[in-house]
Amino acid sequence: MTHISALERSWRILIATSTGDCGGLIQELPRYGHQVATVDTGRMAMKLSDRADLLLLDPDLTDFDGFAVCRSIRERHALPIIVITDRTSELDCVLGLRSGADDYLTRPFGIRELMARIESVMRRACPDPLVEAPSVTRCGSLRIDDMAREVTLYGRPIVLTRKEFDLLSLLSRRPGVVVPRQQILSEVWDGSWSQHTVDTHVSSLRAKLGSSDWIVAVRGIGFKLMPSAEISA
Repeated sequence: MTHISALERSWRILIATSTGDCGGLIQELPRYGHQVATVDTGRMAMKLSDRADLLLLDPDLTDFDGFAVCRSIRERHALPIIVITDRTSELDCVLGLRSGADDYLTRPFGIRELMARIESVMRRACPDPLVEAPSVTRCGSLRIDDMAREVTLYGRPIVLTRKEFDLLSLLSRRPGVVVPRQQILSEVWDGSWSQHTVDTHVSSLRAKLGSSDWIVAVRGIGFKLMPSAEISA
């Protein structure tokens, strides 16, 4: 199995700030291979937090105090959070960390310092995949355990039927590569069902994964599994 460390993965980073000065991050973070989305309210940060791998949080938001947003998100799941702020006092730093933030970074800061902080936080949050069983396959935030026949997305279990699991497992063996319909029918259904059966199960899988972006149809050929490319409302 190919070793991909936490530092080499592509993260989906949500930036929550109302100051309008995060343009540099929007330009720089993708150069390191990361996907970036921005919001300017605490409400949207909380709404989209379960679709991100990391949150960069400015406590000075237009609707809610950022530390309250941090506490609210932390109550629901363990999303890594780095506070980025102009607040330099020790008290603010303590409040931020006690609210559940994993790190606290004050402006001005350079992109290399930010990347070092991100790498440190994500290394703690995402253990090295080498410790996982060989039966485990990852595709973005999607984790498929063939031995246990379990699927999780953003850390949450996804309940699949036997054939839905078999189909997803087949597609996950070569993410981004088209699997022909005939191969799917042969390996999942022993060639005994119609192509309409494949379409029905693909539709069901898309619904359970919450987005049609996970399974892409290639007209006249088959289907391929792709990591979801965007953090969207």
